[in-house]
Amino acid sequence: MSGRAQLMWDEAVTGYDFGPGHPMDPVRLALTRRLVDAFGLDREVEVVAAKAAGESTLRLVHRQDYIGAVKAASADPATADQSYGLGTMDDPAFAGMHEVSSLIAGQSVGAAEAVWRGEALHAVNFAGGLHHAMPGGASGFCIYNDASLAIARLLELGAERVAYVDVDVHHGDGVQAAFWEDPRVLTISLHEHPRTLFPQTGWPEETGADSAEGSAVNVALPAGTGDAGWLRAFHAVVPELIADFRPQVLVTQHGADTHFEDPLAHLAVSLDAQRAVQVACHDLAHEYADGRWVALGGGGYAVVDVVPRSWTHLVAIAAGRAVEPEAMIPEGWRQEVFAKTRQLAPARMTDGRWPVAWLGWDEGYDPADRLDQAVLATRRAVFPLRGLLA
Repeated sequence: MSGRAQLMWDEAVTGYDFGPGHPMDPVRLALTRRLVDAFGLDREVEVVAAKAAGESTLRLVHRQDYIGAVKAASADPATADQSYGLGTMDDPAFAGMHEVSSLIAGQSVGAAEAVWRGEALHAVNFAGGLHHAMPGGASGFCIYNDASLAIARLLELGAERVAYVDVDVHHGDGVQAAFWEDPRVLTISLHEHPRTLFPQTGWPEETGADSAEGSAVNVALPAGTGDAGWLRAFHAVVPELIADFRPQVLVTQHGADTHFEDPLAHLAVSLDAQRAVQVACHDLAHEYADGRWVALGGGGYAVVDVVPRSWTHLVAIAAGRAVEPEAMIPEGWRQEVFAKTRQLAPARMTDGRWPVAWLGWDEGYDPADRLDQAVLATRRAVFPLRGLLA
């Protein structure tokens, strides 16, 4: 197996553009790519442009009638069928929508193929992680569910156990739905509580179909959860389940919208904590999945201050050349940010909270603490189904 990491990138993915004023501004992708280059990470990874996902690949997850609806809306946005979630406020139709959405999906599928076949140990597609798209509809800024497609392709190639860990602030509902009945896929999502955030799913009691009980795991975090609570919840749930499941491949989704500056959600996580979870996912892949790691982007709407830094850390960790938390950002990139956005760019690579302190679950449970209540609800719902102690 090659030890070299792959970065999946085609400049055309920046065409995933819902229009002026939409939170999913593709500048976040362009700026991330430039920051990766500014740190010289191009020399540490193999940059690969995979082909777009073809119709047969899209059908691994999506219904034929939905694919047809996307194609029709892509050709003529004015005819978008809102019954498929297209042409809505969240998912406006735009010319070329099918082509760029399938291109993003193709990067995630290509990442999965490279890792499974041993062409790369790690592969990153930060343009991916579009985890809300359903088999028959668009949702939450997501047209095709590249994360689900990557997992489905792994299964098609012969994988028997794939673990998916989603740390986006929003519930990974589309991926959970795609594999709800499949015990070969363990989906774990840590997200803001559905009472206070879209898509209003991801309750701890959602644990999978009868044929796959315990294969869906949801940690619903109270609004306002910060670094210590977020890391405590992650480590109280994820490592033990991964150790028990022993996946052949670990697929992770790293939405940056848990950050305290994100305008669409209510957690209070720093870049330092996001980096810590990225490191933890890398380490889990090496400990339990022979290093096979597919890492995806996701949400993130502080498109200058947060997203590029978070995902540059992700690429660097995958490349085996982590960027130090206190590293200063190259001045050339900061000038490019101002030229593109008229915003002042951040000066260093995290929020200055490294190392982030948190208490392990084995250090005690506070029954009055809302974060601990959330963790315990998940452990009680899922762990016994997997033969583990709650």
